[in-house]
Amino acid sequence: MAWYVDRLCEDLRSTRQRAGALRAELPATVDTIYFGGGTPSLLPVELLDRCFAAVRSEFSVDSDAEITMECAPGQMPDALLANFAAWGVNRVSLGVQSFIDAEAKAVGRLHTREQILADIKRLRAIGVANISVDLIAGLPRQTDARWRESLDVLIDTDVPHASVYMLEVDEDSRLGLEVIAGGVRYHAHEVPPEDQSADFYIAACERLEQQGIRQYEISNFARAGYESHHNNKYWTRAPYLGVGLDAHSMLLTSNGEAVRLATTDAMDNFLAGASETETTIVHREQAFEEEWFLGLRMLRGVALDEIAGKYGNRALESVKPILNEAIADGLLERVDSRVRLTQRGRLLSNEVFERFLGEPISA
Repeated sequence: MAWYVDRLCEDLRSTRQRAGALRAELPATVDTIYFGGGTPSLLPVELLDRCFAAVRSEFSVDSDAEITMECAPGQMPDALLANFAAWGVNRVSLGVQSFIDAEAKAVGRLHTREQILADIKRLRAIGVANISVDLIAGLPRQTDARWRESLDVLIDTDVPHASVYMLEVDEDSRLGLEVIAGGVRYHAHEVPPEDQSADFYIAACERLEQQGIRQYEISNFARAGYESHHNNKYWTRAPYLGVGLDAHSMLLTSNGEAVRLATTDAMDNFLAGASETETTIVHREQAFEEEWFLGLRMLRGVALDEIAGKYGNRALESVKPILNEAIADGLLERVDSRVRLTQRGRLLSNEVFERFLGEPISA
């Protein structure tokens, strides 16, 4: 862990030099910090201390900055919480996945519902009220009754932010591989059908809305004023800097173009000193595509007049056939000067996004 933090701090110290080589600009002040990508709260306090010190040595941090740390329930020692105030941590994202102990155990989670509820109380006791909890629809052993129970417990906690993800079956996870192979490890044979998982997601949208926890992005819900400022940067194409293993950044160059950076995802290479392994200049056509597949993630959708202002009326006209077809298919809807995903569109969002990829635009 110490070797990893050494490299993390080294990357922070060289950030301005590396950005300068790309003619990218970094602000002197930051307004959000997000410690994620795993379970950073498992780092010893002295190493986290070094991380925060490294950030503050390179950047000025706004006094009201949103500073989030991802934490695993049941794995937050008192020494960690005792340092939150000194570090400025004022938001915590808890990787709950399920409030049903049998479901959590089936996918290898180490916590129980009792531990989750106790940790929420501990966070509030130290003054951290901005708490986010995530749930996954489609876990092994999940039933209609259990899903409703998880939602009820989530609502009863009165946390101001929730994320609801549909289980993704892919080769990047042990459970996904087992589902693809038709095996039984990790209880893969007990994963509910996709249609049932979609019903769980819809039920969550409706139930949370009734309780004033409103959906603002495909997978994210919040009470008024508690939307994630940091994650909003991703969806609105605002610049952000990522450091660490498999981190991603989007910076703006002096001529107004965006550049996307990706750090190696191989730990050995990272510890050996490798930083960015992929640098992509986002040219006008790619930026136009991003406006759609990122902007449509937001429940408010994409403002057509803003698109026309940035890229010209001809560019907007070039995607009108795509928009009209998606509206006819019930995937998009037009509300005043905006287009946004319908409920069906949110379930099939990847299919909608693909329609905007590779389409030439006119100046």
